[in-house]
Amino acid sequence: MSAETPAHIVLFDMLCDEHGTVWLARTLKKRRAILEAFVASANRKNIVLSHCTRDVKEARSWLGDAGHGATDGVVAKRLDGPYQPGVRAMVKVKRLRSADCVVGGFRYLSNSPQVGSLLLGLYNEAGKLDHVGFTSTIAKDDRTELTRKLEAMREPPGFTGKTPGGPSRWSTERSGEWEPVRPELVVEVRFDHVTGDRFRHGTKFLRWRPDKAPEQCTFEQIA
Repeated sequence: MSAETPAHIVLFDMLCDEHGTVWLARTLKKRRAILEAFVASANRKNIVLSHCTRDVKEARSWLGDAGHGATDGVVAKRLDGPYQPGVRAMVKVKRLRSADCVVGGFRYLSNSPQVGSLLLGLYNEAGKLDHVGFTSTIAKDDRTELTRKLEAMREPPGFTGKTPGGPSRWSTERSGEWEPVRPELVVEVRFDHVTGDRFRHGTKFLRWRPDKAPEQCTFEQIA
């Protein structure tokens, strides 16, 4: 695979040079000029300079393409700012979209009898409900009532297509456990990126959608 897809290093900042000179106190504008000179002098195909622009129109076009190519979003930084170790002195700009999903199951909070996250599903072309991600941004005051409601709806299988996976080496045994519910509740969630047929990260709960039928929640929303 190293021959078919050779690795590249993409550089976006220059903090010191080969002589040990530290550039942390220099502004981003000056560090960028030093970096561009370094990449040009290296003259190697596997050392790549990250794209940057001061043109708002161009940045918006990059943001519009985010999620469909090599990028997830745009990072905005101050040109006159020094490098600040340990400080998030930048703004991550992502394409935030929303989708209506069916609640096919839930997980309890760790060491708690209350719901911790909702497991989300979308209907595929075959009419099966596939698990696509989760949302855990549930208001604390809503957990007790929501837990009672979901427990009263417990009924297998929850998902009729792809189901939530079991615990991985990164998770605890409890995090792999989930409770199936009747696919009747629809929730609108906000998401930033889709990988394959799943939300890459956890989503943000926006609102319940009692006005929408579960069968209307299809993959067309995130295509």
